[in-house]
Amino acid sequence: MAKCPICKKSDGAEKFRPFCSKRCSDVDLHRWMGGHYAVPAVEPPDDFDAEIEAALSDQEVQDKLH
Repeated sequence: MAKCPICKKSDGAEKFRPFCSKRCSDVDLHRWMGGHYAVPAVEPPDDFDAEIEAALSDQEVQDKLH
């Protein structure tokens, strides 16, 4: 069995997998709700909308030519 991601114990109840107990499960939930876990985001450049519009208009022109 895998170790608990919170306390690293290897013995635990199946009911709380992958955690060993309700306490460790609650600790993880609190970390998620508190914003401790986050997926890094990349902000698009300031002219991103203009680039998309230009690409779409180029595609429409090419479609009309074919």
